[in-house]
Amino acid sequence: MAEAFLKHSRLRLVFENGMDDEGNPVYKSKTFANVRRDSTADELYQVSQAIGSLAAQPLWLVERNDSYDIGQ
Repeated sequence: MAEAFLKHSRLRLVFENGMDDEGNPVYKSKTFANVRRDSTADELYQVSQAIGSLAAQPLWLVERNDSYDIGQ
């Protein structure tokens, strides 16, 4: 039976960076690698809020991106 092995996790923060010429929001993101594999969603949210409070633009979205190796 195949199994999934967690390879690495990344935290991506998306910030609202103003409006374009047509009035649509423009977003910028910052990705942090080497996130602890056993970090909970609550821990990542707290860290994201702390980092977001230091940024000039408002924090719009927080994502966790996990990569897995699939094998036996």
